[in-house]
Amino acid sequence: MAAETKKIPLSTSDSLNMNQEKTIEETYQKKSQLEHILLRPDTYIGSIEKHAQILWVFENDKIVHRSVTYVPGLYKIFDEILVNAADNKQRDPKMDSLKVVIDVENNLVSVYNNGDGVPVDIHKEEGVYVPELIFGHLLTSSNYDDTMKKTTGGRNGYGAKLTNIFSTEFVIETADGKRKKKYKQVFSNNMGKRSEPIITKCKEGENWTKVTFKPDLAKFSMTHLEEDVVALMKKRVVDMAGCLGKTVKVELNGSRVPVKSFQDYVSMYLNSAAESGSERPKCFYEKVGERWEVCVSLTEGQFQQASFVNSIATIKGGTHVDYVTNQITNYVMNAVNKKHKNSNIKAHNVKNYLWVFVNCLIDNPAFDSQTKETLTLRQSSFGSKCELSEDFLKKVAKSDIVDNLLSWAKFKENKELKKTDGTKTAKVNVPKLEDANEAGGRYSEKCTLILTEGDSAKALAIAGVAGLSQMERNFYGVFPLRGKLLNVREATPKQLKENKEIESIKKILGLQHDKQYSNVKSLRYGHLMIMTDQDHDGSHIKGLLINFIHSFWPSLLKVPSFLVEFITPIVKATHRNGTVLSFYSMPEYESWKESSSGNASGWSIKYYKGLGTSTSKEGKDYFKNLHKHKKDFLWMDELDGDAIELAFSKKKIEARKNWLRQHEPGTHLDQNQKLIKYSDFINKELILFSMADLQRSIPSMVDGLKPGQRKILFCSFKRNFVKEAKVSQFSGYVSEHSAYHHGEQSLAGTIIGMAQDFVGSNNINLLQPNGQFGTRSVGGKDHASARYIYTQLSPITRFLFPKDDDGLLNYLDEDGQTIEPTWYIPIIPTVLVNGCEGIGTGWSTFIPNYNPRDVVANIRRLLNGEMMEPMNPWYRGFKGTIEKGASKEGGCSYTVNGLINEVNETTLRITELPIRRWTDDYKAFLNSVTEGIRDENGNLPKDPFVKDFRKYGDDAAVHFEVQLSEENMLVAKQEGLLKKFKLTTTISTSNMHLFDSAGVIKKYDNPEQILENFFHLRLEYYETRKKVLLENLEFELLKLENKVRFILGVVRGEIIVNNRKRADLLLELHQKGFNPIPKKSKAVVAGATDDTEEAEDSPDVSGVRASDYDYLLSMAIGTLTLERVQQLCADRDKLNGEVDSLRKTTPKVLWVKDLEALEMQLDMLDEYDAEAEEARRKLKGGGAKGETGFKVSKQAPKYPRKYTKKAISEEVSVETTGTSSSFASETENAAVVVKPKGRAGSKKAPAKMQEKLSPVLDDIDEDDEIESLKNRLNAYRLDSSPEQSADMETDVLQVPARRGAARKKPLANVSVISDSDDEPNLDDDADVEVKALPETKKKGGRKAAAANDKAAKPPAPTKRRGPASQQYQGLGQKLLTEMLKPAEGAGISPEKKVRKVRASPFNKKSGSVLGRIHKEDDTDSEPMSASSSENTDVIDVPARARPQRANRKQTRYVLSDSESEKEESDFEQANDDSDSSSD
Repeated sequence: MAAETKKIPLSTSDSLNMNQEKTIEETYQKKSQLEHILLRPDTYIGSIEKHAQILWVFENDKIVHRSVTYVPGLYKIFDEILVNAADNKQRDPKMDSLKVVIDVENNLVSVYNNGDGVPVDIHKEEGVYVPELIFGHLLTSSNYDDTMKKTTGGRNGYGAKLTNIFSTEFVIETADGKRKKKYKQVFSNNMGKRSEPIITKCKEGENWTKVTFKPDLAKFSMTHLEEDVVALMKKRVVDMAGCLGKTVKVELNGSRVPVKSFQDYVSMYLNSAAESGSERPKCFYEKVGERWEVCVSLTEGQFQQASFVNSIATIKGGTHVDYVTNQITNYVMNAVNKKHKNSNIKAHNVKNYLWVFVNCLIDNPAFDSQTKETLTLRQSSFGSKCELSEDFLKKVAKSDIVDNLLSWAKFKENKELKKTDGTKTAKVNVPKLEDANEAGGRYSEKCTLILTEGDSAKALAIAGVAGLSQMERNFYGVFPLRGKLLNVREATPKQLKENKEIESIKKILGLQHDKQYSNVKSLRYGHLMIMTDQDHDGSHIKGLLINFIHSFWPSLLKVPSFLVEFITPIVKATHRNGTVLSFYSMPEYESWKESSSGNASGWSIKYYKGLGTSTSKEGKDYFKNLHKHKKDFLWMDELDGDAIELAFSKKKIEARKNWLRQHEPGTHLDQNQKLIKYSDFINKELILFSMADLQRSIPSMVDGLKPGQRKILFCSFKRNFVKEAKVSQFSGYVSEHSAYHHGEQSLAGTIIGMAQDFVGSNNINLLQPNGQFGTRSVGGKDHASARYIYTQLSPITRFLFPKDDDGLLNYLDEDGQTIEPTWYIPIIPTVLVNGCEGIGTGWSTFIPNYNPRDVVANIRRLLNGEMMEPMNPWYRGFKGTIEKGASKEGGCSYTVNGLINEVNETTLRITELPIRRWTDDYKAFLNSVTEGIRDENGNLPKDPFVKDFRKYGDDAAVHFEVQLSEENMLVAKQEGLLKKFKLTTTISTSNMHLFDSAGVIKKYDNPEQILENFFHLRLEYYETRKKVLLENLEFELLKLENKVRFILGVVRGEIIVNNRKRADLLLELHQKGFNPIPKKSKAVVAGATDDTEEAEDSPDVSGVRASDYDYLLSMAIGTLTLERVQQLCADRDKLNGEVDSLRKTTPKVLWVKDLEALEMQLDMLDEYDAEAEEARRKLKGGGAKGETGFKVSKQAPKYPRKYTKKAISEEVSVETTGTSSSFASETENAAVVVKPKGRAGSKKAPAKMQEKLSPVLDDIDEDDEIESLKNRLNAYRLDSSPEQSADMETDVLQVPARRGAARKKPLANVSVISDSDDEPNLDDDADVEVKALPETKKKGGRKAAAANDKAAKPPAPTKRRGPASQQYQGLGQKLLTEMLKPAEGAGISPEKKVRKVRASPFNKKSGSVLGRIHKEDDTDSEPMSASSSENTDVIDVPARARPQRANRKQTRYVLSDSESEKEESDFEQANDDSDSSSD
């Protein structure tokens, strides 16, 4: 059959056509231009056949990337008319409207623009109207003159004529305002027919052009305008809106296109990309000159571009795109290879990850064809340059493109990872592994590897396994993890290869890289059990292990029961009857506690925060009940994988933010379920870690503190941290009393950070840096070890955080222990004062420092109902300038400049560096540009321009003298000295994220917004404070009335106290109507729990406990006098008046008082800083060096830089009359004025420190609380400031002229030991001291100097004497007055007796928090300082002579350990130490 088949030779089409006989005329034809276009349309408009292609289209008001079927020729004829309309914008810049109508039903398209109309005039050479010429005659154009540079789209003279030719009807309408003529002409039959033009009149200045056409659909094999074609046309209209910008309003079918700029246009692409499930790519925009707009975004690995040349869409790119892209790829390539030397990235690798958008205007553009899809013009002929700025390229290089490139490099290097693969063998040698006996054998599927959190957890697991049967033990192996596993999803191949833990897990399990597992038969273990603590960090470790498996072997997670977790109780409740309840999450325990609040007695609670808390016996119990503790992870669908990726991928940052925003407090994983979906674990357990991590990293808007800082402040207040202690010791105290669960090294670092005060750190350091806490040389990293340095509360801290507010806060509870509050409520937002910086899960934050005085001023404006003034960043001690730049969306940028002065033709002086540019780093920079100085590798500088430099500054001040050649000096001045010497940085307020008062993360656009939110909250708390204060005062009034009645009853014999049974006396008091007042627990500072235990009360009498009348029965016998009754009556009347006064006081007035007190502290800090600066200048020779040269505008030193020493706190304690109770007790010797010791003070002590002190009488114990309340209320009198009462004016603070006089009258100051037994002596801070201010300046503080000659002089009179100064005359107790009976004689200087007790968190007599500011009764003496303390009760008595030495034997005294005043010259010796702690 095959042999019979005749083979036919191949024949050409010509041979086949030879059969058709044609004449020569029929074979060789000449066509007209019009006929040629219709016959060969692809030459002019592209193909007229349908094509299927994936393109961007516009539908449903958004740009979509999808497959479309369209006819390129039809699309092109529409585009020609559209580009013509856009070209008119180049001819007439006043054009501001472009309207496009696409009528699908009527097969009609119209394009209108209101630029200059086509001239309605007859062309003299052609003899036709110009509109007819350019729209109805081929090869007519205004673009033929190549000597003219034009940035229009038209080029070859076809354009609109092609649209006319491929239309059944084509209408041109135009208005020529210059000639006042309107023109209309209709073409039909593919431009074969034309009507006569209709010319009418129009108004002068009326200009527009409208083209309407009906495409000849038959020529495109179409019957109607199809959906895909219309979507493409609409997308081109959107293109025009992006190209023409905001100056042209583009409408489509009567509606404005939602694009006003090229950036808006690019955003539509990016939004579309985000809708596909991935995160919205970041975009970087730059406009270069008037002709170029460039946007750059990132792709997943395939280069994309959208570009326009003179409004023409070059869908295939061209030389203009290459021009822009090459700049980016080369820069990014160099940046990545420089940072990651082993990556070996090429330019084409970078290009694969770029998405480039270009909109440009180019002179006389040339394209590859009439379809104009690719620009072919050489770069040199563009007519303009597009050189991308360094800042723009840096932004691109810092984007995710680097991660994408490294991921690609990682893909190349994955082969290296296979070298660490494991295999299924019987034995492996891995340190610390307790291998299962059956691992790697035939029963390996039954084996379980337990991964524990640390060695202690391993010990528990081994103990638990030991409780199983011998056979069961063979199937369990244990391996401890060291800390947290690496997040492998973002790790480099090198990190993975070098990670020993990952390598060990792969070997133990027998895992092989990139292998797909459908079962576990090829592994050494069939199950992987995760055994971690039940806290947040334990959840994170579980998540990291899940992420590890999912990243490399996602198929393993789908194997049932491969991954399991072992849970242990976090809380156990044990009843006295032996019942034990276990809780596996805190929300579960809290729910039980609330439900059983009425029956909670009999239960003991134990917290199990770590696996190490459980005993070996409990471990055995856990494994015996394995079904209860083992939970299997279950893979349901791809949502589980998405959830894992959401939690750990850097590409999901925005999605992760939304994930955290949607978190609802109280959400937790139900531990009663046997199976746990991966998505449930991520969304219900791991999210708790993410929230906790965020809270640790982002501070609160209210107090500006992170939890660690808040714990430190809480313990400072609880401990009354006024006596210095080592940082290492204090960190241990914080760990113990605030349930701090992290490393103490981290805690010590936080304490040091809160105490640092160098330039660029804190504007107000809440702790004092007594020692080397770091300097600006290296940004504080040069601090001494925590075991060498001391700290304590700064005196100003309690002015920011008034003690009055402590009782109003919401304190947290952890492990049954009361710890820090949710947030403190300072009087000004400290987050603005000290700034903040942090990076957490999903969010980061940066807030610069601001001037506290500016903050106070704006609060005053808000209190007065005025508008706030904008605040600019301000750093304590910074001498440079901070200039506001352009405001960006969501924040402002500021330029921070150092100071550089020109000394002479070759010398420059640098006296300030930008904020956070540290001195040592800058010195290294100068070394790198100095001639002849080699770097650490022995290389000379590449471009040295400095001949030499010298450093004259110290740890606080900057001073460099730089020498240049005259040529280099000129070059540097031309470039700009600040820029050349890198003395400029920028800070931004566009990333201000904080937790608001409700605990919700919030972005703030400016500091005023933070202040406004703070203001309303703070004002509410002032209202609450006033309410609490009134309640306490009314309670004290009730106690006073009962005391008066009781003493009168005893004096008159109505109540018999002695020789009676206690029960009978209590019954009588109850019957006589005395109010039972339960004994209050010791006062708790900052919400601390009371560690002391009260003595057991005697049995109740008629329902009243014996302790309810202790406030009466515990009064001393010496109080049962008529004088005492008179004194109590006076106190009662005074309290009544104070209550009335307080009721009339508004919360705003209370706030103003606090602000005034704070401002006085800031004034004192200014004085200390000024003195320190003056001392520094004197040491340098009067400042001759630092003050020559031209002046540079600098930031006014509104706020001090130095305030750190202990002696300073002593001076502050004395200087401020009526300060907070805690502040008065912050010096070891509150009632004594001493000259500052060498390193601690300034040479010129404030005059107030040497003023005389008023006499005081040590009152009895029962009056402590009354005195405290008097102090408390006096602080808020309307006629006085917190620092100055109406009857005790502080002349020194307000009348500087009086300082000299006050300085001449020092008096002895005596502290008397309290005889009260109620006050526990908790630590050395409670020491009561007696000090005498010496007249002679001798060293050594144990012996008091004789001051009788000075004491004999009467005190200088004050300006005002209130009538109340006679209130306490004659009210002294008989016992005390006998002991301290004044000597005869007049004009004797009064002595001052002070009873001083440390302010203890457990001392009920330390007074309410509301007694922060003490206002004393009017006296005839000079203003007192320490007597305003809450711990020092002061009552004036008539002037009396100094007691004789014989009298002193009747009283016990403790001499102070502090030194007496030093010589004036001592300051010179200690000045260096003082300077070292400044700034």
